[in-house]
Amino acid sequence: MSDPVRKLDRDACWEFLRRHEFGRLAFHLAGEVHITPINYAVDGQTLLFRTSEGNKLLGVVMNDDVAFEIDEYSDDHATSVILRGTARVLEGQEAYRADNVPLRPWVSTEKHTVVEITPTEMSGRSFDLDKPWTHMR
Repeated sequence: MSDPVRKLDRDACWEFLRRHEFGRLAFHLAGEVHITPINYAVDGQTLLFRTSEGNKLLGVVMNDDVAFEIDEYSDDHATSVILRGTARVLEGQEAYRADNVPLRPWVSTEKHTVVEITPTEMSGRSFDLDKPWTHMR
């Protein structure tokens, strides 16, 4: 029997991130860890997201240490990619990088600030699931 858990190499992690556009960002703010959903786009070996003024922006400006997680699952398979890295606000001309990737706000609010996440660590796993209770339905 093959191992139901497989590690993804870095290239497979990036490919998984490119195929999706929604994940969860964890950041520090006022001595607490916060987590929030974001839509994002991959730009080279970085992630970009747009935000407006608020806790998320304040958190990444005051402490650039962040984590990001994305996953998908079905009845018989799951995949998860987690990265840790640094976040920084893109200023001036650099912010126009967001115009070259499929990154647009999902809700009709103004989000003019572009933030880049550069991974320092990345890991991914793929799982063959055995959920016998799903067959009881």
